[in-house]
Amino acid sequence: MAKSNKMKDMPVNKLMIQMGIPMILSMALQAVYNIVDSAFVGNMRVGSEAALNALTLVFPVQMLMVALGVGTGVGTNALLARTLGQGNSKKAARVAGNSLFLGVIIYAVCLLFGIFGVKAYISSQTVDPEVLEMGVDYLRICCVISFGIVFFSLFEKLLQATGRSLYSTIGQITGAVVNIILDPIMIYGLGPVPEMGVKGAAYATVIGQVASAVLLFIFHTKLNKEFEHGVKYMKPEGGIIKEIYAIGLPAIIAQALMSIMVYAMNLILKFSPFAQTAYGLFYKVQQFVLFLAFGLRDAITPIIAFAYGMRSKKRIQDGIKYGLMYTIALMILGIAITEIFPGAFATLFNAGSSREYFISAMRIISISFLFAGINVAYQGIYQALNGGLESLLISLLRQLVIILPLARIFSIFVRNGQTTVSLIWWAFPITEAVSCLVGYKFLKKILKNKVNRLN
Repeated sequence: MAKSNKMKDMPVNKLMIQMGIPMILSMALQAVYNIVDSAFVGNMRVGSEAALNALTLVFPVQMLMVALGVGTGVGTNALLARTLGQGNSKKAARVAGNSLFLGVIIYAVCLLFGIFGVKAYISSQTVDPEVLEMGVDYLRICCVISFGIVFFSLFEKLLQATGRSLYSTIGQITGAVVNIILDPIMIYGLGPVPEMGVKGAAYATVIGQVASAVLLFIFHTKLNKEFEHGVKYMKPEGGIIKEIYAIGLPAIIAQALMSIMVYAMNLILKFSPFAQTAYGLFYKVQQFVLFLAFGLRDAITPIIAFAYGMRSKKRIQDGIKYGLMYTIALMILGIAITEIFPGAFATLFNAGSSREYFISAMRIISISFLFAGINVAYQGIYQALNGGLESLLISLLRQLVIILPLARIFSIFVRNGQTTVSLIWWAFPITEAVSCLVGYKFLKKILKNKVNRLN
């Protein structure tokens, strides 16, 4: 129980740093998958602009697959950490086993969509036959071989729940390195490997994901000794699954709303393929910055959940304080990088005709990072303290209720020629700032009703 003792006894500030750095690196490397694909695809000899547009259109489904895996993992993470904090190793084994059973179900859903639903989905966003063909090829491969990303997400959270975030980062690095090595080989056709274009980018991505999943499976079975392992623990239990999704469903919905938001923005920007591509490219840069906040959130949640299981008010308060403090520092760094180097990112992607749209989006939307990062930290705190409803409401505000109507209204002025596309980008900082104010109100309510009443 050495790792559980660390969760119980180590000063929260030190624990946040020790757990947070590997998780931040892990999430940053997860964002690298999409950035690397776009960078290599953007420099293809033929059809690079069509390929970039295709990757923009498939991105929401990739995010949705991640949402199902990560959201289920978030619920498992918080429940497992709290169960271990209570000293219940038998229930912990059943929690871990049920999460893997859910992973099998999630993969089956992704597989069926990959076989039957991909073409209809891509067709709804474009009429360009070249973009349609590339998008279908890429997305079908990612869905059919999606078991890598699904089980990587689950094993990652199982390791994080016991304080072994370093090992999840090692698995993530392994997958990222495999992806980066294979991308140019498979996309451009180097050595004996034939040139495969966007198909090569898809194969490089899923092979990297499978490599990560296999390595984390080994780490999980060898290192997570606080509870037993085995197929018998995968027997579905309605009570445990309900507990997992009481915490994880808001996280799934939150990530799924990101997919819906990107899909809806693609439809709003359909009048300009260049603006559409620019948004898709910027979103990948944005995800890279926000994934830093997501990584820290994945340290905040188990630390506070464990402390909540212990009924330690002081450790909960320290987790909230240091979690918010470090999140703000990371987001300020992210804003500085994106405001100073937009041209460098445009060159990396070989943005072509979308370059000016991309730079405009980066300069305006990056203002929202500070508020967005705080919102992400708030949601991690809510999840740790059984505040699933508050987490869901913040997600709805950020990714549906405010952003889409506002962007749609602004797009009317753009399409009528009364202003430039940059007006649409202002919907993002406005939305995040308003959501941050609401999130602060929710945090005060949770502290009053749940934390301040602890002995």
